[in-house]
Amino acid sequence: MKVGLYPALNDTNVDANQTTSQRQLSLAISAISESLDRSVPLNLCLVLDHSGSMHGRPLETVKKAAMRLIERLSPGDRISVVAFDHRAKVLVSNQKIENLDAIAKQIQRLDADGGTAIDEGLKLGIEEVAKGKHDTVSQLFLLTDGENEHGDNKRCLKLAELAVEHKLTLNTLGFGANWNQDVLEKIADAGGGTLCYIEEPEQAVQEFGRLFNRIQSVGLTNAYLLFDLMPKIRFAELKPVAQVAPDTIELPLQRQGERFMVRLGDLMTDAQRVILANLYIGQLPQGRQAITNVQVQYDNPATGQEGVMSELIPIDVNVQSVYQPALNAEVQQAILALAKYRQTQLAEAKLQQGDRAGAATMLQTAAKTAIQMGDRSAATVLQTNATRLQSGEDLSEADRKKTRIVSKTILQE
Repeated sequence: MKVGLYPALNDTNVDANQTTSQRQLSLAISAISESLDRSVPLNLCLVLDHSGSMHGRPLETVKKAAMRLIERLSPGDRISVVAFDHRAKVLVSNQKIENLDAIAKQIQRLDADGGTAIDEGLKLGIEEVAKGKHDTVSQLFLLTDGENEHGDNKRCLKLAELAVEHKLTLNTLGFGANWNQDVLEKIADAGGGTLCYIEEPEQAVQEFGRLFNRIQSVGLTNAYLLFDLMPKIRFAELKPVAQVAPDTIELPLQRQGERFMVRLGDLMTDAQRVILANLYIGQLPQGRQAITNVQVQYDNPATGQEGVMSELIPIDVNVQSVYQPALNAEVQQAILALAKYRQTQLAEAKLQQGDRAGAATMLQTAAKTAIQMGDRSAATVLQTNATRLQSGEDLSEADRKKTRIVSKTILQE
């Protein structure tokens, strides 16, 4: 297994007469499977909300989705299951897949009762999945339908950071309309995973399956993108780096000596992570000029290797005395994806401030951006909600959650 790293600038030409030029650097990154690679066992923990609000069809469909998922695991894979209400308990301790009937019996015994303490479930889940993390792809699925009424949201984020230190990936699934989208998104973003929305109970099996397909394709883990900036090159001060595929996430930029680094987490074989870096280029002499080197550091669970370095790739620009743009359409798509996300975030902020007109305008702008991208599903959601605000209607919790999801990714039909 090795890294595929494909850089591209939105415009490779730079005006020699400009004191400063801004460029967007796109980096498409994936794991590339080689013929002799052996499959890596999965180490999966399900953390399931069984509070009173999950009573009836919601909990029954979640139990069904959980068992469908477990049945897809292979011999050698590991499973653990944690359930939480206002407390948490281990239903299935971390173990290799051997006795599916015993696991199914534990899951089927779950009843809906009590309040919600997400951090208690998350803590136990991290402890369980950490037991089997050696030479595996270690993932946690956290599902909840409610607010963290008996828990501490700040503790949830600290636990997500702890999971990253243990080289674990956290995915969150919001069930129904009453979960806290800010908390679940922050947990998934901090934990290097994905935020999913299960609007109706019957979608649980589909969403669990979609998430499972993604983690099955993980080939490399604990990946970092490294930058060596040349003189006169700097990152934008605000929001310098973001991921735009498969989900849009603002990524924190860290400094390590003379290098800059961004944590990517898992690298998949069937889906690229596309990173967009916002760079400012000072005035440079004419001709081909290097602006940065990029490299990926990663772990290979199939071989037990840690901190492996990919090939160092130089990024150049062509500095022209008579500037002629050389635009890249694919990078422009990445720029639009990030714009859609940020415009939607601005709309949400305006709505929280009571500025309905401003929120509607920003949602319309985001809808136009989605149309430019060819993302018609997102455009429909965003424009519909803008129209509702303009007509004096309130957005339902489901409307707000779908808006958040379509801002981050291409809507799954």
